[in-house]
Amino acid sequence: MISENTTLKEEFQIFYKEHPTKNFEDLVEKFAIFGGVGWGDIDTSKPLYELIEKLILKDYNYIRNDVSDITGGAPLYHALLSAIAMGDGKTHSSYKRAKLEKEVGDKAVTELAQRGIIRVQKPKKEFTSWKDNEKLDNKLYFTVPFLRFWFAFVSPLFKGIRDGDFSEVKKRWQNREAEFTNLIFTQLSHELIKDVFTKEDPIVEISSYWDKDVEFNIFAKTKSGRTIIGSTKYTNAKVKKSELTRLQELAKKANIDADVFVIVSKKGFSSELKALKGENLRLFTIKNFAKLVE
Repeated sequence: MISENTTLKEEFQIFYKEHPTKNFEDLVEKFAIFGGVGWGDIDTSKPLYELIEKLILKDYNYIRNDVSDITGGAPLYHALLSAIAMGDGKTHSSYKRAKLEKEVGDKAVTELAQRGIIRVQKPKKEFTSWKDNEKLDNKLYFTVPFLRFWFAFVSPLFKGIRDGDFSEVKKRWQNREAEFTNLIFTQLSHELIKDVFTKEDPIVEISSYWDKDVEFNIFAKTKSGRTIIGSTKYTNAKVKKSELTRLQELAKKANIDADVFVIVSKKGFSSELKALKGENLRLFTIKNFAKLVE
C-alpha cells in the first residue's frame, strides 16, 4: 500500500505515472479499483473486469492476507467496511447495514480511522436552519480506492471467490460499475477545483454537503470568502441547463448564498448550458483531470 499520509491527488499522480494515458475516463475507472496500492503490471488496454479477475480474484488468498494485516482482520471491522463501501457512507446507514449498535459502530470507526483505513467527514452546520438538538450523520470515506473496491465486491463474496467461482462478483460489478466510480470522480473533482482556484482565490475548504433535506457533491469556501456549490455527473449524457437550475434550487433550500456554481461532467455539456459559462458558472469535464497530473 502507498503511505497512509499520501493524498488522493498524490495517489492519482502515482497511478498516472505507472500507467500514463490520454484517456482520463479509462484512467479514473481503473484508479477507482487499483488506486493506492502501487500495481506495476496493469495492462490498461485490457477490459476492466478482465483485469479484476486476473489481478484480484485469482490472487484472492494472497491479497486477503495483506488486507487482514491492514485491518486487523476482525469480522466486525470487515462488516462495517463492506457496509461503507456498498452504501452512502453515512454512519447511521452503515451501522444498520452492518447490524451494529451505534456505540459499537462508533468505536470501530475510531479504530479504523486510527489505522488510516477510513476518514471521517462531519456535516456543515453553519448554513442550515437546524434545530439545536438535531443531529446529522458523519460520512465515512476510504483513504485508498482499492480497499473500497475490495470491501464492496470481494470481501462480501469471498466464499465463491475462494472456491474459484467469480460469477457473483461479475454480476455485482456489472450492476454497480458506474455508480461505484462516481465517488472517486467526485473526490478527484474536489482536487481539480482546488487546483483551478489556486491562483485566483485559493480554496480553504472543500467537501460534499448534506443536511436533512439537501445533498450535493461540491461545497467549497475560498480565501476571499466566496461560496462554491457544485455537482459531478458521471453519466454518458451531456449535462443540460436543468442541472444548474437544480443546484440553484438546492442552494436556496439550504439557505446557502452561492457565489459560484461548478459542474464537472464525464461527457460534457449542452450548448445551452455552455452559453451560460462565466465567472459565476464554471464547467469542467474529465479531460480537465489532466491538470491533476501535470
